[in-house]
Order: sequence, then structure tokens, then C-alpha cells
Amino acid sequence: MLSAEINVVLGKVLNGERLNMEEGVALLSCSDLTLLGQAASAIRERKHPKKAVSFVIDRNINYTNVCRCQCKFCAFYRGETDQDAYILPKEELFEKIEETLAVGGTTVMIQGGLHPQLGLDYYLEMLRSIKERYDIWIHSFSPPEVQYMVETSGLTLDEVLKQLQEAGLDSLPGGGAEILVNRVREKISPNKVSWEQWMSVMKVAHKLGMKSTATMMFGHVETLEERVQHMIRVREVQDETGGFTAFIPWSYQPMNTNLGGETATGVDYLKTLAVSRIMLDNVPNIQASWVTQGARMGQVALSFGANDFGSTMLEENVVRAAGVTNRVPLEEIVRCIKDAGFTPAQRTPHYEIIKYY
Repeated sequence: MLSAEINVVLGKVLNGERLNMEEGVALLSCSDLTLLGQAASAIRERKHPKKAVSFVIDRNINYTNVCRCQCKFCAFYRGETDQDAYILPKEELFEKIEETLAVGGTTVMIQGGLHPQLGLDYYLEMLRSIKERYDIWIHSFSPPEVQYMVETSGLTLDEVLKQLQEAGLDSLPGGGAEILVNRVREKISPNKVSWEQWMSVMKVAHKLGMKSTATMMFGHVETLEERVQHMIRVREVQDETGGFTAFIPWSYQPMNTNLGGETATGVDYLKTLAVSRIMLDNVPNIQASWVTQGARMGQVALSFGANDFGSTMLEENVVRAAGVTNRVPLEEIVRCIKDAGFTPAQRTPHYEIIKYY
């Protein structure tokens, strides 16, 4: 599309009209980064007029690195017999939770690989043991993990999610989405769930009253059309359930992976972030990904539609395994948000504000 046509598309956006696939692809192809940022910022301001940028104090805990999927883009997984394969001892799990609570944390995100020796009872007992000891929100188990529990238990998806919820699961992270197009999934993660299975887990969780996030890992083998298709599929389910609290696009990190390739540029990240804000008119929050982009780019993302800075993430192992280590302590998050002209606000996992800085 020409610049004049892009302006027509963005005019539709600012009038509150929903964009289609062709228009979304046109925006991703647009060379005027400033124009996209201005449009995305206008939508963010409409949805979040108080100019607050939120974040959560939490910790990512990986209970195992053993995974049967062996996704080509993943540098974290190990085989059962690998020397550095592990299942996290319960004492260490509790210690990590206590450290999180000690610094004002409200949430743990517990995820791991699809370990052939771990069944549904392992996860139920983990949840119960945490809730018996600690007052903390458990935002855990991505759709591939839940679907694996379904397959290994012989129960229905509805039954598995009900049991997890009764044992203490509060909400689901959006991991394992990658790109919600099966052509892409067959190339980068052929042993993982289809996009339909990923979405089924989310729809049932939403029906049971559990909220979730949605992610998108981009910049590998997908086309721009497939990137937009991913956004539209999230948008369609959000119309149906209203269960997604946030969308988190993050760029593929190729180091130490079998897939290889190049890291997406900062410009590509900002474009994708802005178009996410523009396309996902029914998702309330867009999260900046400082874990893959670093604090500077996370700060810039606040001018491209993001209204959430993610989390302090006291621990992160999966992206680090791909050779990317960005650590941003609480004080730095607060400073980055203030310097970008916004008010920092600590939130709960369900986006209620606890305190302003």
C-alpha cells in the first residue's frame, strides 16, 4: 500500500473500526515506523488514559528441562539421559517461592518440558503443596503441558483443567503459541500441539473462569500474513470468551538452537508490537518484552502501544539458554517507565493495581 492508503487504514483504526488480514499485513509492511507508533500509542492512551505502565513482581520456575517435543527453536530442552537433565526438588521449589514472597512478589509462573515420567498426579500434588504453604497466585502450565496431561491421564481436557483449578491453578500463561498456523508449527515444532489444540485449552480454561495471556514468537520461518493470522485468531477467541488479559509478542532467539537463523531487528519488533496493539482491539493489555529486547527497547516499546512492562522476572531460564541474558531489577523497571513519561504501577496477575511509584 502507498502512504496515502496506509493513512486511510490508520484512520479506520482511530475511528474504532476493526482491520482485516490485508490491512494488518499492509501495516507490517509499512516503512513509516513513526506513523505506526503514533497510531498504536493513540489506542493505548484510549484504553489506558491514566498514563500508568504496569508490571508484576514474579518468578519463572522451570520444574524440569526434560521435554519430548524437542522443538527446533528451543535451546532449553534436554533428553532424559542428558547429564544436565533435572526435575526440580520440592524443597528447591519452595525455597524459590519464599524468595519471591520476600521481595514482595505476588505470582509464580511454573512451566517445564513434557517429561515422559511426570503424570497428572505430579502436577496436582505440586499445586496443592504450594497452596497449603503459601498465599501466592499460580500462573502456570502452558497449553502444550495441559494437553500432555490430557494425553497421559486419559481424561478429557475439561476434566484435567477442572482438577488443576481445584488443586490451586489460578491462570494460564500463553506459552507454546509460537505462531498459530500449522504450516509454521510443522516446521519449527512438529511434535507440539496444533494451533487448534492450543486454542482449545485456552477456550476451556476461560469457560472455567481462568484467565490467560497469549504470546507470539515471531521472526523465524513465518510470513507476515501468518503473523497477522495469529493475531486474528487470538482476536476471534477473545470475542468469544474475553479470557485473554494480555498479548505478548517476542522475537525468536536463534543462538544454541537447531533452527538457527537471525534475530529479528528492533525495527521489526516495534512494528510487530504496534500492529499487535492496532489489530487486537479487544485485548486490554500489550506487554513489552524486555527479556528478549533489553530494557532500552522495552522502554521504547511504551511509545509503540505497550502499556505493561511485564515482570521483574526474578528467574528466567528458557531465553537465557538461547544466549540472551537481560536482567532488569525493580529499580531499573521503575526508572525506565518514569523516564519514558509514564507512572510505574505494580499490578496483580489479573492487572489490578497494587501501588503506584
